[in-house]
Amino acid sequence: MVEITKKYKIGSRRFGVVNWVGAWTLYKKEVLRFLIVWVQTIFSPLISSLLFLLVLSLAIGADRGEVLGVPFITFLAPGLISMQVIQQSFSHSSSSFMIGKIQGNIVDLLYAPLSASEVTISVSLAAVTRSVMIAIVSIIVFKLLIDIEIKNYLLLIIFTLLSSFILGNIGIIAGLWAEKFDHMATVTNFVIVPLSFLSGTFYSINRLPEVLQIISKANPFFYMIDGFRYSFIGKADGSILVGLLYLTVLSFVSWFVTYILYKKGYKIKS
Repeated sequence: MVEITKKYKIGSRRFGVVNWVGAWTLYKKEVLRFLIVWVQTIFSPLISSLLFLLVLSLAIGADRGEVLGVPFITFLAPGLISMQVIQQSFSHSSSSFMIGKIQGNIVDLLYAPLSASEVTISVSLAAVTRSVMIAIVSIIVFKLLIDIEIKNYLLLIIFTLLSSFILGNIGIIAGLWAEKFDHMATVTNFVIVPLSFLSGTFYSINRLPEVLQIISKANPFFYMIDGFRYSFIGKADGSILVGLLYLTVLSFVSWFVTYILYKKGYKIKS
């Protein structure tokens, strides 16, 4: 008998510990995904923030009273920008996995020569990129309309990156869990939006009863928005150091949970 030789063999990973090219390609794909529809992903959150600013300043009065020693509108503007940073970061990563599952092209991601860490970090960083763009555009436009000034660029960058990275990870978790758009709407409407609204976006928690202040300080969204606002007005409701430590730990924990779930193929592998 003629001996049959094996022409094809299973290849080995030849690009080192990290597939930098693959991870960068996935990151670019995710960035282009939201840049193609920039009116919806970048411009729309800005319009939402401006509408909130207009309605609340007209209803309450832009020049009526001060909050944390600054005019109400100056207090409100950074909170609105931070709220959009949080919500849009979640929206990007969650929709990426949700749409992939519904359309059936999630298999392209599963079969790609990318590890769980490379996939999750690339998608989360794309969500961070979208949030950073929204923050930059919003700050520029708000500065043209009202008197706001960045007083601490370092803290602004740190809190923006930490907030968007955490919500990017949470978005992946939600995208893996959700099986239809109704599930995703449930997470958005009953978790993300309430936590962002009840985190001091529109008010100072010092005006709340002591019990509610304690509850508010357990909300990570409070530290995201409080730290972001501090970089503009130089005053905070809570401790900036505690916020930095809390969000840093939460960023590692949220990514690790994301990594474990994706590696195990939670709801994406049969």
